[in-house]
Formats: sequence, structure tokens, C-alpha cells
Amino acid sequence: MNRKEFLSDCSRMGFAGIALSLFPWLESCTEKAQQELSGELARIGIIGTGSRGLFHVQHLLQMPNVDVVALCDNYRPHLEDAAQYYPDAKLYDDYRRLLDDKNVQGVIITTPLYLHGRMTLDALSAGKRVFCEKSMAFTLDEALEVYNRRKELGGVLLIGQQRLFDPKYIKAMQMIHEGVIGDVVGVRNYWYRNNNWRREVPSPELERHINWRLYSEYSRGLMTELACHQLQNGSWAMGMLPEQVMGSGHLVHWTNEDERDVYDTVSAIFTYPNGVNMTFESIISNKHYGMGEQILGTKGTIDLVTAMHYTDEPAPKGSGMDQLIAQIESGIMSNSVFAGTSWAAETATLAPGIPIMPNVKVVSGESSVGAEADGSKELLEAFIHAVITGKQPEKVLEESYYATQFALLADMAMHENKILRLDDKYKVLYQPLKMR
Repeated sequence: MNRKEFLSDCSRMGFAGIALSLFPWLESCTEKAQQELSGELARIGIIGTGSRGLFHVQHLLQMPNVDVVALCDNYRPHLEDAAQYYPDAKLYDDYRRLLDDKNVQGVIITTPLYLHGRMTLDALSAGKRVFCEKSMAFTLDEALEVYNRRKELGGVLLIGQQRLFDPKYIKAMQMIHEGVIGDVVGVRNYWYRNNNWRREVPSPELERHINWRLYSEYSRGLMTELACHQLQNGSWAMGMLPEQVMGSGHLVHWTNEDERDVYDTVSAIFTYPNGVNMTFESIISNKHYGMGEQILGTKGTIDLVTAMHYTDEPAPKGSGMDQLIAQIESGIMSNSVFAGTSWAAETATLAPGIPIMPNVKVVSGESSVGAEADGSKELLEAFIHAVITGKQPEKVLEESYYATQFALLADMAMHENKILRLDDKYKVLYQPLKMR
């Protein structure tokens, strides 16, 4: 189901009005919003034309209201790759010259993380409407500066947190907020791959230029590259922000490959004010489980990635004691030591899952470049609408801001071996994306 089909279904169910109150950033998807774009053209400059930049190019080519008029990259082969799609675009090797181009209305920033904050600040100051890839910034202070600059200038700023625009996530959150899975009691996130996270380098002097993800002076590793996408799941589901985070990270497998100092194995636990924990794990030397994002409730579970709903009901037939006796008789258990007057089998539910919507395309998580039907196209469409109209989509920047801050905080907790809380000076107004 694509975005238009989803919204059409919402309309038929009488859900459209509620949807916009719950998810106001979807206003750009309405017929009225599309009419606002009629005959208008967003003039876009792209800063950073590597793999992620070209991924966005593939979506932009499908949009009728976009003209990419400028391209910028300080690595000539990447710039030439992008220029094949837009032969009339002006080419720059310095982003500041692109920002001086009066013909550019909005910019898409897809550069290494350490450049995000500075480039975004400069672009906002130049009066450009900005889309910047996640994470928002390289440090807590820089993220706050970016947020405050956007607020001060009143411009447009969107960050690459595409799950907020993915129809299956929107539908899942609607169900969670309506109490379909009961009270949320846990959030589980993981992202496993089996690769060394490096890219081929044509010459040694380009090592850190191309493989910046491996070095802490340019990257914050798995937390900002992967976890930031998933950290908003808990806040979106529960309507609150974490109180504290603890974590552990290590170089476990890829220790002799190069001089990398970014962890290849990380685990983090985020605790919410109500005591609920959200976990995140990532390993890049095993991929059996791929990517998973589950919201766990007292009545069931929703898997966000596969758009499946699993119920804990009906309960197993027979008493706990009946189950124990049956397992001993069948040889599953030879004996049991227990205290008290009751016992229940601690086994996973065998209840089959139910799709929350038809024709869902599952994202495996094998690549960081992007995937079909993951909300990226819808996010870019919202940005193009904002470039043309000058309207900042509601609430999404705050979600992106906190996803960045808690990803950075978790990385700090791993390196410092401490339980950390976000200092009050970094807190901005947060309006929960929750129905009830």
C-alpha cells in the first residue's frame, strides 16, 4: 500500500480528519496540499552526491514539481555521477558557493555526519530551506544550535527520519494509540549485518574521506548511523521521552582490518519515566536476524518492520499445572523445581501474526543506502512541498532532534561506561505524537 492508497483508505473510513490531528506532518499528502503545488517548481541543490545523495536523486526524478539546479561534492567522481542525471545543473566543489547561488531555494544535505551541523547552520543563515540527512548533528551542543537557529529564523528544516512518513508505521502507531496491544511495556530494536562497513578506496589518501563512518573524528558509529532511525519508535508509541540511557560498545570482530575506532558491536537500554525499557542492539559481523522493531504490549505485539500484529490472546488451554504434567509425561521436562502453588510455561506465544495492512514491502536493513517503500520518498515529497510553500511540517523536527540527542547520549554512555541523563539545557518543547 502506497501513501496515496493509505490516505484514500483513511478517507473512506472517516479517519482523514483524525489522521491529520494525530500526524499533522502528513498535511502535505492531502489533495489540498497537492493543489498548492500546481504549476510550482522547487529549485533544489544537493550537497553530497555519494550513495545516499544518488538514492534521493532516484526519488526526485519521479517528482514533477522539482528541478535540481545545482550539485556539490568535493569528490569529483561522485559529482560526475550525479551530473549524468541533471546535465543542466551547476556544479560546485565548495558548498558555500552553492549556498550563494540565488537560484537555489532548498538544499538537500547528504554529507558525512561531522559536516551536518555546520552545513545546516550555514544553509539556514543563507535563507535556504533545508533537508539534512540523519543524524542532525555531531554533538549535543551542535544539535541544539541547529534547532535554535531554525526556530530563530523561522525557516524550513527536515531531517532524514523517514519512519514518520512510512504508511505501515503510521498505521501501526494508530493501532498502538487505540490500545490494540494494551499498555506498552517494552520496545525492542535490533539491526544486524555481516560486513566490515568499509567501501573500496581508489587511493590511500582517500581512506578517511570515503570510509568516514569508521573513524570517531567524523562519525558516531552505529548509534547515529542506524539507531537514530529506531529511537523514536518508543517515544512515538508511548508519547514520552526517555529519562536515562546506559550502554556498552566494543570493537569485537573487525579489529585487524584497519585503524578504525568506531564500535562494531553496541547495546543500549533507554529507560522511560514509567519504567519501560527500550533496547537497541547492533552487530555488523552477523546478520541472521536482520532488522527488527517491536512494540510490546500487555495484549500483544506489533512488529513495525513487517507490519504484523501478534496477540497474546487467547491464553493456552488448561492450567499451568496441567501444562507442566503434560510436558513431564511427554519427556519435554524430566522434573521441575518450583515454589508456590502455581506454575506457567515460559514459552513464546504461537499465535499467528496478522498483517496490519495489505501489500506491505518489508525492509531488510541490509543496506544503509536506502530501501524501497521505507518512507523516504514521502519524506522528500513533504520537503518539496515545504520548499514551495515555506511551511514547516509540525512536530517532526522535535522528533528528529531528540532521536539525534539520545543517539549521541547513548554513544557517550558507552564510551564513559556511565548511566547518563540528558541535561536540562538540551531540552526543547516536546509535543507527544500520541492519540490518548
